[in-house]
Amino acid sequence: MDFDGRQLSAFLAIVAHGSLGRAAEVLHITQPALSRTVKRLEGQLGAPLFERNSKGMRLTPVGEALLPHATLMGRVADHASEEINALRGLAKGTIKVGGIASAVSLILPLALHRVFTQWPNLQAHVIEGVWDRLAEALTKHEIDLALGVATIESDEIVPIPDCDWEDKSYIVAAMDHPLRQKKDLQLTDTLQHSWACTPRGTAPFTHMQQTFKSHGLPCPDVVVESRSIIALKSLVSHAGFLCWMAGPMFEDERLAQQMDALPIAGLSTTRQLTVFRRRNGILPGPALKLLEELRQLTKIAK
Repeated sequence: MDFDGRQLSAFLAIVAHGSLGRAAEVLHITQPALSRTVKRLEGQLGAPLFERNSKGMRLTPVGEALLPHATLMGRVADHASEEINALRGLAKGTIKVGGIASAVSLILPLALHRVFTQWPNLQAHVIEGVWDRLAEALTKHEIDLALGVATIESDEIVPIPDCDWEDKSYIVAAMDHPLRQKKDLQLTDTLQHSWACTPRGTAPFTHMQQTFKSHGLPCPDVVVESRSIIALKSLVSHAGFLCWMAGPMFEDERLAQQMDALPIAGLSTTRQLTVFRRRNGILPGPALKLLEELRQLTKIAK
């Protein structure tokens, strides 16, 4: 079944704004014209998409089924428009990228700065999250590139060759944490203290778990789990918690002498990171510009 782009735009506008009147105003058309457009789409589908209630327009089951597909088609159309504008020399568009906290803390800002120096008319939309959130955003076309820990490729997501780098993770603590007073600090000493970390199943938690296991130790008792890096840093700085954290994530706090890695001899925690994209389709022009800068920076990092 072929869909008309204007009909899908009308459908999405009503969903976003909750009423025909507000959607028509945003689309700069009359309410009757918008209503006719939606009626034609409903006629094509053979079922109503909305039902009215006291709060406005509510999606029917058919409307609910159409929504994710219409959203995806709208994003693909936006990407195509940006690519065409880039080919016409207009150099406008939006870089849609996501990354784990370590990447967002250092390498991504450096790459964006280099892009904007050459292409000041571009914009960027950045999301931060653990890998499950980034993978979902890639498959739903919310972002075009994702910076994360190297993992096995999937049917939908693949790593980009020649765009990988390493970072190290540490056990971090506040500068006045009692463990700093202990001589010959060992990994096992950290098990007696309160821990905070990203949730179980996330890459940082798994990395921490594997590190303790490699030393013949159980996983620490993590009493606070959070996806918020701000919350984790506050728990370390102000509440005496230990946390597993990649080096770039706490560099500013280290310089400010709020927290730092614990000096545990023999603790090696290197991990591989890379850039991912969707397996199918082409990258929009703005994403290609960012990817080129990421490639240059990762070459320098090696």
